Amino acid sequence: MKVISNDIFFAHVEELLTEGQSVVIRVKGYSMRPFMRSDRTQVRIAPLTDSERKALRVGDIVLFRYRGRHIMHRIRRIDEDKITLAGDGNYRIWEQCSPQDVVGIISDVISFNGRTISCHSRLWRNASTLWLAIPQILRRVILAILAKLGVK
Repeated sequence: MKVISNDIFFAHVEELLTEGQSVVIRVKGYSMRPFMRSDRTQVRIAPLTDSERKALRVGDIVLFRYRGRHIMHRIRRIDEDKITLAGDGNYRIWEQCSPQDVVGIISDVISFNGRTISCHSRLWRNASTLWLAIPQILRRVILAILAKLGVK
């Protein structure tokens, strides 16, 4: 297996998105649990036009630049020139970026068994809304139980 740096990898991802191509990448990290699992889930990132960037809404999952890194999190709030984001598994950490820092939107989630779920589907939107409606302390307990069961 060949490992490349994130800087080189995401520069290439951004280049493909700029050319209008979608990109499929494997999720790394645990901040988007329980819907996405590190090294097991893949996501399809779709490019954004300027008009689509203006049409982003709360609940969308995006790839964005933040302090020299690329992060994939859910939009929690949109102000005129500022977007607030957080991972589904984060209960205290929030990031903020400008709309220009958003490089792509997650259009599909591909599970470890190959099942593809559209992030625009009713099923995905309802599950996401339900998860975010659960109080943070209860989400934290659920995630701890899943971790104890070995579901990372």
